[in-house]
Amino acid sequence: MTVKQHKSGYAAIIGKPNAGKSTLMNRILGSKISITTHKAQTTRHQVVGIFSDDDTQIIFLDTPGVITPKYELQRAMMNTVERARADADVILLIYDPTDRHPTDEVIELLRSINKPILLVVNKVDSIDESIAKEKALELTEKLKIRSTHFVSALRGDGIEELIETIRTTLLPGPPFYPKEDLSEHPLRFFVSELIREQVFLQFHEEIPYSCSVDVIQYKEEETIDRISAEIIVNRKSQKGMLIGKGGEAIKKLGIKSRESIELFLDKQVFLELHVKVREKWRENENWVRNLGY
Repeated sequence: MTVKQHKSGYAAIIGKPNAGKSTLMNRILGSKISITTHKAQTTRHQVVGIFSDDDTQIIFLDTPGVITPKYELQRAMMNTVERARADADVILLIYDPTDRHPTDEVIELLRSINKPILLVVNKVDSIDESIAKEKALELTEKLKIRSTHFVSALRGDGIEELIETIRTTLLPGPPFYPKEDLSEHPLRFFVSELIREQVFLQFHEEIPYSCSVDVIQYKEEETIDRISAEIIVNRKSQKGMLIGKGGEAIKKLGIKSRESIELFLDKQVFLELHVKVREKWRENENWVRNLGY
């Protein structure tokens, strides 16, 4: 019996907002590493997810959706995409065939790249197969695509074949991380992301895009983790909206955030939330950097 040579490498997941990048990575890892909502630009950081089996380790880089940046926070988000593109051994261009808007910004970003690009056509469970193939063909005419994969990140269709193809593009090498690791991020990162996910789910208009979450204290005890976090807003008026009448909105946000953190940690949590105003923090390079972007 021949033993498979161990392979390892980096795969960057790049695409437009809401194409299903985070859902794809979570599906591959079988665990919720990246937050997902129905709203575009939920992902702001490069989220690292580690897939390991006996003879493979693929480090997935889940990136923010490719956009033309309008302010400093968005510029930092696009720098993250550029870094992932540079670090990756293989690019997964994830494409939503139900999206009616052009993918020009993504094409521009990947046009000059000299790395294997796998086109991952997502959401095939919600579109006719012939239409998905037709749209995929349009992209393959504009970019050097190594192979095309039709998947449903939500249902898991086509995922095993995709992993096998990624494996074939990687060079032989030892694992970069212990095999049991799913990510390189500290717990604080996941906690702040889970709170931010709830902000996206519970608030409308500009609020989710104007908020950042900073975990200022994380105390692990035997039976409970005690967490204190600040939600940073862009304007004074947003503070009132986040707190709500008689503190109702922040109370609901705290309950839902605590529930999702407890589910993630599999442990009881005491969560304390405060709202802080940092006028126009999204436009301020120092604030953007201070808040970890």
